[in-house]
Amino acid sequence: MSDLAALLADIRACRVCEAGLGFRPRPIVQAGVDARIVIIGQAPGSKVHASGVPWDDDSGDRLRGWLGLDRETFYDPDKVALVPMGFCYPGKGNGGDLPPRRECAPLWHEPLLAHMVNLKLTLLVGQYAQAAYLPHGFAQLMTEAVQRYAELPEGLFPLPHPAWRSRLWMAKYPWFEAEVLPDLRGQVAAAIGA
Repeated sequence: MSDLAALLADIRACRVCEAGLGFRPRPIVQAGVDARIVIIGQAPGSKVHASGVPWDDDSGDRLRGWLGLDRETFYDPDKVALVPMGFCYPGKGNGGDLPPRRECAPLWHEPLLAHMVNLKLTLLVGQYAQAAYLPHGFAQLMTEAVQRYAELPEGLFPLPHPAWRSRLWMAKYPWFEAEVLPDLRGQVAAAIGA
């Protein structure tokens, strides 16, 4: 078993948050040593918790559309790594899912990312990933971070979360579809082809 395979097995067996969740955790992750893109998102939703497949819901369909990737490419771990801030479904809160569990990223991100030495593009999906990985003080709000994406160091790209509410956000900010998505698709294609 490779070092990365052993690490992924450890992540999938993790039960650190079980007492806080109140149900059996099911850590969801995808990674390969040759991955070119890493998508750092929030946490699995209830549908993903049930299926065990990352981004296996409407949000995933929308994200793949934004990226210009088909399911086969998206689910190839040697092309795309899928690493949430919280690896387990956090449960329901008022108005939606609870925030990602805080235990996961400090415990698993650094060793996991260290195995993926061929990464060309890091997509930061949603406010939690952006708070963790964008330069300190870069943007006050997620919308500002997405709008100013071209000012970031090469290889970093912030995105809104592709939940159903993102359609309302996109209607309010048409520059996202007109300007950001074409550049995003170009960067994704270049990273995959690298």
